[in-house]
Amino acid sequence: MPKAQRPVIYQLLPRLFSNTCPFPTPGAPITVNGSGKLNGITDDAIAYIRSLGCNHIWLTGVIEHSHDADYTAYGIPRNNPHVIKGHAGSPYAITDYYDIDPDLAENPATRMAEFEACVKRIHDARMKVVIDFVPNHVAREYHSDAAPAGVEDFGASDDKDMFFSPSNNFFYIPRQRFAPSVDMGSGDDEYVEFPARATGNDCYTAYPGPCDWYDTVKLNYGVDPANGAHHFDPIPSTWLKMLNILRYWASKGVDAFRCDMVHMVPVEFWKWAIAAVKSDYPDILFIAEIYDVALYRPYIFTGGFDFLYDKVTLYDTLRDIETGRASAARLTSCWQTVEGISKHMLNFLENHDEQRFASAQYAGDASRVLPSLVVSAAIGAGAMMIYFGQEIGEPAADAEGYSGHDGRTTIFDYWSVEKVRRLYNGGSCDCSLLTKEEISLVETYRKVLNLVNTEDALRDGAFFDLMYVNYDSPGFNPDRQYAFLRRGADALLLVVANFSSEDAQDLTVRIPAHAFDVLALPQRQARATELLTGRRSAIAIERDGYVRCPVAAHGAAIWRIPLPRTKKAPADGSNSPEIC
Repeated sequence: MPKAQRPVIYQLLPRLFSNTCPFPTPGAPITVNGSGKLNGITDDAIAYIRSLGCNHIWLTGVIEHSHDADYTAYGIPRNNPHVIKGHAGSPYAITDYYDIDPDLAENPATRMAEFEACVKRIHDARMKVVIDFVPNHVAREYHSDAAPAGVEDFGASDDKDMFFSPSNNFFYIPRQRFAPSVDMGSGDDEYVEFPARATGNDCYTAYPGPCDWYDTVKLNYGVDPANGAHHFDPIPSTWLKMLNILRYWASKGVDAFRCDMVHMVPVEFWKWAIAAVKSDYPDILFIAEIYDVALYRPYIFTGGFDFLYDKVTLYDTLRDIETGRASAARLTSCWQTVEGISKHMLNFLENHDEQRFASAQYAGDASRVLPSLVVSAAIGAGAMMIYFGQEIGEPAADAEGYSGHDGRTTIFDYWSVEKVRRLYNGGSCDCSLLTKEEISLVETYRKVLNLVNTEDALRDGAFFDLMYVNYDSPGFNPDRQYAFLRRGADALLLVVANFSSEDAQDLTVRIPAHAFDVLALPQRQARATELLTGRRSAIAIERDGYVRCPVAAHGAAIWRIPLPRTKKAPADGSNSPEIC
């Protein structure tokens, strides 16, 4: 029976991915800059993504959200521009949980059919579909015109005189008008909300600031903000409505939900909802965006999440190492923090919230990515994710309008990304318009990401950190280099990452006797293969012996050392008996 694959996710915004507008204008509407379409995610584009080693595509921003484009001809109310961030709006300010965003359809009248066809193309390529589930908040002008019969809108039965009521969907600030410190317009154009409702980032006043999520309204899951009291019996209305939404999209063939800001929703809801969805769709995955390490285990073991963002441990540490604010030796604390749950972690170097690796605000050079990429992909046995354009070194140097020069690719503006246009190339994604440097980078990502599931040592093998015996090894610099082992059924992988700007020509790595005991390793000499370059070399592995493995500046090496095949890899995952 084939082993389960590690999810390797390619995140893309359809609005941007297939937008071929050649000269986008900063801050312009859709009538000027256009928008990518779901139909633009072609069979060739999907095949390209699959060639990278990805087995999931995260379609970000497909559910209908705030935007200023006019679709009233299709029965969709126009949003007030004063409660929209940018012209295109935030994909996380949902206006209708049961509908597809019309910006993404070639024919807005058939937008759901176009989504379903896109899902089918991805499934036909033997890949899976991820979409966002945004549970914590909705757009200020939320109204569903596409919900199945009998589904009540959020807030339709609320008692608006109550700040908190267990039966309300929203939190109200009675007798106060919504008055954020941003322009709400005047006259017929004015946005009026009375009484004001709490804002999505737990802002329980009528006066959110420009940095608050003023375009959203906080949802009520039965927790009283005044005293933290839980009111979960009877089941709150918000819970029931959200479960219906999850089941609706699961019935459309969605294979996984990336759940937004899960720690802002009580874990009791997740325990109830995830179990209910999985009772009907047992293979569906739930991925948590979460930023509180103390909640990792509760949201896995109680909440039922399959994968959690490992942002505040691995991502932040890799970024600090790359930007010179941390030693490579700090990576040891990353796996120690998630010891016992590392198979539930989702690793990444980029996503829509973070600055691009190649941006001036981060590394400033896409060619420096290999050590971070290899560590991120190879240190655990959980999920791995990249962001569209990451594999060609997109630097996010544009100021697109609402988004300025911030090192991020905009999620708020109608825009077209020059590098991505060349990659997309009319939907062929054949790389023919890329530079030699960009093609080389694509090949780097392709090699690393494909190894995640072709090498069983990386897919589900044991892990052993080598740093504790290499602080004084000749030629090894623990401040800029990191080394570890992964053990599979028939091979040992020696992984070395060099974050330094200098070649490590004399780098040697000590393999302690303890590693041989923990990983059940034989002492042997074998013809090893470096998996990133194909280079072959004789390598001897001995108890407390040293292996010489030079690594280029900003480089990495993954040496595959064949072992006598065993029926089962050792059941451990670190220097202590624990599986990744």
